[in-house]
Amino acid sequence: MQRLYDFLRRHPAWVDGFWALVLFGISVVSGPAVEEAEGTAPTAVAVPVMLLLSLVVALRRRMPERMLVLAVAVGILQVVLDMAPVPADFAMLVIAYTVAAVGARWASRLALGAGLCAAPVAQARWPLDDVSVAGNIAMVIFQTVPFVLAWVLGDSIRTRRAYFAQLEERAARLEKEREAQAKVAVAAERARIARELHDVVAHNVSVMVVQADGAAYVLDAAPDQAKKALETISSTGRQALAEMRRLLGVLRTGEHQEAGEYVPQPDVRQIEDLVEQCRGSGLPVDFKIEGTPRPLPSGLELTAYRIVQEALTNTRKHGGPNTGASVRLVYFDDGLGLLVEDDGKGAPHELYEEGGFDGQGHGLIGMRERVGMVGGTLDAGPRPGGGFRISVLLPLKPVH
Repeated sequence: MQRLYDFLRRHPAWVDGFWALVLFGISVVSGPAVEEAEGTAPTAVAVPVMLLLSLVVALRRRMPERMLVLAVAVGILQVVLDMAPVPADFAMLVIAYTVAAVGARWASRLALGAGLCAAPVAQARWPLDDVSVAGNIAMVIFQTVPFVLAWVLGDSIRTRRAYFAQLEERAARLEKEREAQAKVAVAAERARIARELHDVVAHNVSVMVVQADGAAYVLDAAPDQAKKALETISSTGRQALAEMRRLLGVLRTGEHQEAGEYVPQPDVRQIEDLVEQCRGSGLPVDFKIEGTPRPLPSGLELTAYRIVQEALTNTRKHGGPNTGASVRLVYFDDGLGLLVEDDGKGAPHELYEEGGFDGQGHGLIGMRERVGMVGGTLDAGPRPGGGFRISVLLPLKPVH
C-alpha cells in the first residue's frame, strides 16, 4: 500500500485522469434516468457537457484558472440549454477547492462567487415541485454549503502551505546567517591568531637579537656572560617555537584541539616571568603589583599580558641605550589597571601607530583593538621629559 501511495503522489495527473473517467462514466450511466425525470437537454448536448466537466477534473492541477473559467462557462451553458444538474457537476466543487488552494487570487474569488451563485440560480431555473418557498430557500442553503466548505478547505490549505513556506524560508535564512556568522568568527579568530603571532615573534626575536649582540660583544672578554646569553637565546627560541606551533596548529585544523595538546594561554601571573626575561636580556624593569591579586577572565588576562609584552618589546627596540622601564598592575574592584612606562629616547608616535619597530605588526593599533574587545580604554603617548607611557584600564564586566 505504501508503494501504491508513493506512486500516486508522484503521478497526480494520472489520479485526476482516473477520477475524471469515473465521473464521466457515472454521468453517462445516470444520464437517461436524469433526462427522463427532469426533461433535460438531449444526449447530443448532454454528453459534450459531461465531457467538458470531466476534463475540468483531469486538468485541474495543470491549469486551474483556465479550468475554472471552463467550468463557469459550462454551468452558464447548462442554464441556457435547460440542462438540469448531472453528476458531472461535481467537477465545480473540485475546481473551487483547487483554485482556492493553488490558483491565483482572482480565480479564488471567482470560484467563491460562482459557488455562492450556483445554488440560487439552479433552484430558480429548476425549482422543486410541491415545495414551499421556505423549502426552496432551505434547499439553496443546503446546496451552497458544499461549495463554501470546498472553498474554505482549499483556502486553509493555501494558508498552511504559505506558512510552511515562510518557515522554510526563515530556516534557510537563519542557516545562511549562521554560516555568515561562522565565517566572521573564523576571520576574527584568524585575526586574533595573527596578533598572537606578531606578539610572539616581535617579543622573542627582539630578545634573541639583543642577547646575540651582547654575546658577540663579550664573547672573548667574558665567556660566562656570553654562555648565559646563548642559553637565553636557546630558551627564548624554544618558547617562541612552542607558541608558534600552537597557533599555527589552530590555523591548520580550523578548530580547537583538546586542551592538553597546546600550551595554555598566557595570563597575568606570567607577566612576572616576562619581566624577568626582559631583565635577563639587559632591560631594567621595575615591576609592582598593587591591590589584591585575584583570578580574572582568561580573555582579560591574556589582553593584559600581550599589552605588557608589546610595550616592553617596543621599549627595547625604540628606547635606545641605558633605557629603563616600569610595569604597574593595579587590581581594582571592577577591573585591572596597567601602566607601562620607559625613560628612553623613544620613537615617533606615528611609528607606534603604524605597527611597532618594522611597520609590519600591530603596534598601538593592535593594542587598541585588544583593549576594545574587552571593553577597556587605552591612553598612550610620549612622557614629559622623554620616554613613552601606556595606560590601560580593563573593566571586569559583572556576571548577570
